[in-house]
Amino acid sequence: MEGFQITSLVNSLASFIQSGGIFMWVILIVWGFGIAICFERFSKLSFKYDVDGPSFMNELQRYILSNDIQGAIRVCSGSVAMLPKVLKSGLKRAGQSQDQVQNAIDATTLEVIPKVERNLNYLSMVANISTLFGLLGTIQGLITSFSAVAEADPAQKAELLAIGISKAMNTTALGLFSAITIMMIHTFLSSKSDKIIAEIDEFSVKLLDLLGTKKSSE
Repeated sequence: MEGFQITSLVNSLASFIQSGGIFMWVILIVWGFGIAICFERFSKLSFKYDVDGPSFMNELQRYILSNDIQGAIRVCSGSVAMLPKVLKSGLKRAGQSQDQVQNAIDATTLEVIPKVERNLNYLSMVANISTLFGLLGTIQGLITSFSAVAEADPAQKAELLAIGISKAMNTTALGLFSAITIMMIHTFLSSKSDKIIAEIDEFSVKLLDLLGTKKSSE
């Protein structure tokens, strides 16, 4: 029974795509491109670039207040996330002036932010293109329908009209579905990206303050 349902579903999807015409395949290709970016960005932003900022900063603070800068650097080296990378560049200059520490942090921040935001702008483009190709398919379907009404043999009018309407509705539906899914994922990934960048800004300032406070107390 399950095999029959799966076969029926596959046949329905194939019929749905075939009825939509050439623009259905274009939308599927564009959508596939967007999904590939989503998977790549999700894996990087959720598992590689991100870290629990407050917990990580608390751990660093214990090393810094214990005057163990090398220990703090080792903690940063043990992670491939972006926040530890930025803070590590500042810790390496802990014995220098605050301006030099700030310059090191700023330079590393400028290096990592493009990596965090990479390819996210393409997702907006994919959503827009999917919608536009869906609209093109709708127009193509309507042209087919009008041609059927105006020129076709009366015996074929109903069939051609149904084909045109099916093409119009199917491409519209797939274009909107593609755009909606990509936009939802884009919103989630953008929030992850913003969170990483905000933590870099926040904890960089806290590190500067912590190093400055420690230096003034010596």
